[in-house]
Amino acid sequence: MKTIQHWINGSPAPGAGPETAPVFNPATGQEQAQVALASRADVDAAVAAAAQAFETWSESSLTQRTQVMFAFRQLLVEHEEELGRIISAEHGKTVDDARGEITRGREVVEFACGLGDVLKGSFSDQVSRGVDVHDFRQPLGVVAGITPFNFPAMVPLWMHPIAIATGNTFILKPSERDPSAANFVAELYKKAGLPDGVFNVVHGGKEAVDAILGHSGIEAVSFVGSTPIAKYVHETATSRGKRVQALGGAKNHAVVLPDADLEFAANHITAGAYGSAGERCMAVSVAVAVGAAADGLVEVLERKAREVKVGPGDAPGTEMGPLITRTAQERVEDAVGTAATQGATVVVDGRGLKIDDHPECADGFFTGPSLLDHVTTEMDSYQEELFGPVLAVVRVDTLDEAIALINSNPYGNGTALFTASGEAARRFQRNVKVGMIGVNVPVPVPMSYYSFGGWKDSLIGDSPIHGPEGIRFYTRPKVVTTRWPQPAQQVSAGFNFPTSS
Repeated sequence: MKTIQHWINGSPAPGAGPETAPVFNPATGQEQAQVALASRADVDAAVAAAAQAFETWSESSLTQRTQVMFAFRQLLVEHEEELGRIISAEHGKTVDDARGEITRGREVVEFACGLGDVLKGSFSDQVSRGVDVHDFRQPLGVVAGITPFNFPAMVPLWMHPIAIATGNTFILKPSERDPSAANFVAELYKKAGLPDGVFNVVHGGKEAVDAILGHSGIEAVSFVGSTPIAKYVHETATSRGKRVQALGGAKNHAVVLPDADLEFAANHITAGAYGSAGERCMAVSVAVAVGAAADGLVEVLERKAREVKVGPGDAPGTEMGPLITRTAQERVEDAVGTAATQGATVVVDGRGLKIDDHPECADGFFTGPSLLDHVTTEMDSYQEELFGPVLAVVRVDTLDEAIALINSNPYGNGTALFTASGEAARRFQRNVKVGMIGVNVPVPVPMSYYSFGGWKDSLIGDSPIHGPEGIRFYTRPKVVTTRWPQPAQQVSAGFNFPTSS
C-alpha cells in the first residue's frame, strides 16, 4: 500500500515523523493509502526551505511571478480531469463536482495573473515644497495555509496563488483525509517553473497544526474549517504575533417568498443542499418558507430530493456521492433520527441507503438526501452544522420574520432569497446580517476579484479570503516621503512638528 509523502523544497519527502493515517475511498469504504503525518521536525524542514526560497523569490520581478502563474493556470486546465478524479477517489464527490471546484480555484490563479495592475502603488507630487510621497506593498515572508477536506483543491487555491504571486513562500497543511490533491498541485507548480521551496506541503493532524501556529518563522496563517478550530487557530497564532485569516462554520438559509417561482427555487435549493453531499460551508441547510409558499415548496422539494442520483463519484450520471468517513455518515443519520424525535416531519429519509447498482459500494459511506419539515429553531437539526445532505424547512409568516430568524443565528456566512420583488430583495440584502448574499442564487460564492468571508461566528477576526482582502493580508504597506534638494539649496530644519506648508 502506498504512503503519501510530504512535498518539501521541490520534491517528495518521507518526513521524520513515524506516524501515518489511513486514506479511504469513501465510495467503497476501503483503505487505499497511508499518509505520512508531519512531526515538528518536518514543519521545521518546510519552514527552512521556504525561508531560504523567500530570499530570492521575494526579489523576483512581477513579470517572473506572473509568468509562473500563467503557466500554472494552463497546467490546471490541462490536468483538470486527472486532478478531478484524484479528488473524487479520496473525497467521494462526483468527478464533475471536483472539476467545478478546480475551476473556481483556477479563477483565483487568474486573478493572481493580473496582480501587476492590482499592486500598483500611488504617488503624490509636491505634498510640501519639494516633497513627494509614494507607497507600495511588500510580501510578509513564509506564510501557511491549513485547509479542510471538503475542497482539497479549491480552498488551498484561494490562498497560495495570491500569497506566491505577491512574493511570499507558502506551506500548505491540507486535510489528512484527502491529501493527494495537494501533492499533485505541488507537481504542477514545479512544472510551471516555480522555484523549489516556494510551495511546500506537510501532511498531518494536530501536531502539525500546532507546530505551524507556534513557529517563529511563519508570519501568517490562513485557515478554513469549523468555528471552534477557527477560534483556536486565531487565538493561538495571533498570541504569537502572526496575521490570521480564520474562516469558520455556517448555517446558510435560503428564503423563499410566495411570489417566487417554486420550481426554479426548489431546483436551486436542492442542488445547494445536496451537492457535494452537503459537505461545504456554503451549502443550503435551511429553507425558510414564507407564508403561502410553504406547502408548495415542500411538495416540490420532496420530488426533487427523491430524484437525486446517489452513487460513486466516478460513475456516469451520479449527482451526489458518499460522505467523507463512516463517522460523518453515522453523525448525519443520527441527526435525522433526532429531528424526528424532536418533532420534525421527516418528508424524505435518506438513512440506510443501498447502492444496488454498484455492489462494490456495499460498505461505502453513503446516505441519501433527507428533507425535514416543520423544523423549529430549538431543534438540534437547526442549531447544529450537520455538514451532510440534510435540508431543514422552517416556516415563517413574513419576510421580516425570516430576516430576524437569520440574524439571530450565530453564523453569518451565506444566505439567499428567492423572489420576483426588487423591493423585497433590496430590503433583504440591506437588513440581513450575513457576509455573502444571493438573490435567486443559492450558493453565493463571490468571484475571485471579490473577497470571501462571512460575519459573526463564520469569520473569526476580520480578514476575509482572496480578492482585495487576500492581497492586503499577504502584504504590508510602506509609505515613503522624499525630498531631493538642489545641490546649492539650503533647507533649514525646524524643531516643530512637520507640516505640509
